[in-house]
Amino acid sequence: MLSLSEALAEASKSGLDLVEVSPTADPPVCRIMDYGKFRYQQSKKVQVAKKSQTVIQVKEIRLRPKTEEHDRDVKIKHIKRFLEEHDKVKVTVMFRGREIAYTDIGRGLMESIKAALVDECVIDQQPKLEGRNMIMILSPKK
Repeated sequence: MLSLSEALAEASKSGLDLVEVSPTADPPVCRIMDYGKFRYQQSKKVQVAKKSQTVIQVKEIRLRPKTEEHDRDVKIKHIKRFLEEHDKVKVTVMFRGREIAYTDIGRGLMESIKAALVDECVIDQQPKLEGRNMIMILSPKK
């Protein structure tokens, strides 16, 4: 263990820098090294950490109570594709005007989607009416 002045003298003698590696330790840990090289290595570590992160997006599929069977099947194919890409899916049934009186039709639509996707997904949030929209959130099985 060197004093600060001795460590600075040693670093300048060898043409390097005195770098504080762990400031929270008691006493703080310092190294004699090239500071530019140290910063470069730190930035590379950050880049590798960013690459290994997985970003989960939430995709939204919108339906109406009057959505026909074929259109619903196409939407289910889209949901399956999103789940294969490891994205969460928010299924929304939108009620306009007087359609809000027929929430049971929207709930039936949600139930048919759940039945079609029972093997591919986990239901994070059951169908729930929020204002004029009925929302269900699905996530991929791991």
